[in-house]
Amino acid sequence: MRTITSKLVSALFLIISITAYSQDKATYQVKDNYTKLEVDIVMRDGVKLHTTIYSPKDTSKKYPILMTRTPYSSRPYGKDQFRSKIGPNEFLMKEGNIIVYQDVRGRWMSEGVYDNMRAYIPNKKGKQFDEASDTYDTIDWLVKNVENNNGRVGIWGISYPGFYATYSLLDAHPSLKAVSPQACIGDFFFDDFHHNGAYLLSYWKITPLFGHEKTKPVQEAWYTLPDIKTKDQYQFFLDAGPLTNLEKHYEPNNVFWNQIKEHPNYDDFWQKRGIIQHLKDIKPAVMVVGGLFDAEDLYGPFETYKNIEKKSSNYNTMVFGPWSHGDWARNKKRQAIGNVYFGDDLSLNYQKNVETKFFNHFLKGDGSHNTGLPEIQIYDTGKKEWNTFDVWPPKNTEKKTFYLTAEGNLGATAGTTPAEFISDPAKPVPYTEDIKVVFTPRKYMTDDQRFAARRPDVLVYETPVMEEDMTLSGDILAKLQVATTGTDADWVVKVIDVYPPDAKDTEETQEYLKMSNYHLMVRSEVMRGRFRNDFSKPEPFVPNKKTAVTVKLQDVHHTIKKGHKLQIQVQSTWFPLIDRNPQTFVPNIFKAKASDYTKQTHRVYSDSSIEFSVLK
Repeated sequence: MRTITSKLVSALFLIISITAYSQDKATYQVKDNYTKLEVDIVMRDGVKLHTTIYSPKDTSKKYPILMTRTPYSSRPYGKDQFRSKIGPNEFLMKEGNIIVYQDVRGRWMSEGVYDNMRAYIPNKKGKQFDEASDTYDTIDWLVKNVENNNGRVGIWGISYPGFYATYSLLDAHPSLKAVSPQACIGDFFFDDFHHNGAYLLSYWKITPLFGHEKTKPVQEAWYTLPDIKTKDQYQFFLDAGPLTNLEKHYEPNNVFWNQIKEHPNYDDFWQKRGIIQHLKDIKPAVMVVGGLFDAEDLYGPFETYKNIEKKSSNYNTMVFGPWSHGDWARNKKRQAIGNVYFGDDLSLNYQKNVETKFFNHFLKGDGSHNTGLPEIQIYDTGKKEWNTFDVWPPKNTEKKTFYLTAEGNLGATAGTTPAEFISDPAKPVPYTEDIKVVFTPRKYMTDDQRFAARRPDVLVYETPVMEEDMTLSGDILAKLQVATTGTDADWVVKVIDVYPPDAKDTEETQEYLKMSNYHLMVRSEVMRGRFRNDFSKPEPFVPNKKTAVTVKLQDVHHTIKKGHKLQIQVQSTWFPLIDRNPQTFVPNIFKAKASDYTKQTHRVYSDSSIEFSVLK
């Protein structure tokens, strides 16, 4: 009885807290509680970076500094113009912190030349600069010049600002005590614009956002996005043909597009822009945050946490929820992605009980490693509940291998007979049934995959109905044995949770769908086949020769529940999420001709397997 009462009290307290929070949110005004100052901070090379500082009007005590650096503007500009919300969340805003926003070098009101994913320079000398030195110089100025600061600084950022948050850990200023890289880019050849070397065509429309340089500080956008004059992006990209035909929609000075097309391989240009390889001997406390269904930056957060954990002895923790890109910073009551509902107030609880607690402990508290927070907080997206672990991947796992049999089963033993399909670049497999134009797609990460399972160019492998729960927790490795009649091919692997026939609809279920037999995509990834041995050195396939292609999928924490089925789909096109592979080997796909795109037959042999880490 005591347990029931305790749970009821906790639930009632949460309801009261959320109600009070919602009411307070409607009346709280930043301008009533903060003063605003805009300054241009001089970097070591003389370039000025535009910085906006919000300081609490209550000057009776000292406050830590919470900062984010962004390429997306620190607007609104002007001393009388205030943001409606400041800081990582409203709890940290309302309790009082000095909140700082900065336009990074070469963006908006800051001087200098912008460099997309600027390369890190170890052992800088003199006036040499990178994003680490710009952060250091900014912090140094802030702690020396902003009144009522307590000498402690925290940094947060989501997506590209998350990359800058990670960057702040390199050559960190002594005052930097706590950093939270969230949905952080780790390497542009595996995040955002590329996945394992395959170009994400779905990002093509936003390339001018990063590609056009400006010559002076500006308050209005200096770039324009292409108008494709249709709401059907599948048809637009199919009609466009080879990637070279898309250039007519761009201005010639799109620097980033030129870099992408001139560097199709993982060469020195991309390698220098990776940041995860530099994450060693980190000193500030770190809390990496990510979404298990983040279509944009899933690789970066996992790799950021793992590399810091492996090469540093600092406080390092990780939080992954059932979120898409940046959902944890929003306050929607029902957390859902597409058709799949996961729970109520998940973001609000994270903001209040995890994020706020992390920053307060290191910026206002004793700063010890004893934070009261678990090392790993991760959501089981199958059982729909939070789990905690001491390490990631969890210790109590075992490897479980399924073979892709020619009969369409996921079996315990390998076979030799291949299954085959015809891959036609003129009729590529869609990544979603939805007809729309989206800059960076998100919903597809949980989309129903029945439409793909019923296509002849998608191979389907499935277990019988599960007789007990099976929790996939950690890495996934697809070890394919394949052949093609062509000389190049992409290989897409999808892990799917097939719901039972009696699964109930929710308010998020699209009108044309039913959750009965829903094919929930749990994880997916593409491997551009030319990079199967080396991302730096592409090589063609030998026609009809059996060849090993390994596809590493990002980590997962998902229970295939009793009554559900585990399904694997293998295909070769995923359009227009990724660009089409010509299936004829060419040195640079960005320069392929229409005649290079050819229909080919692909085979997947029955000694192909997929390996999971499964909780014992």
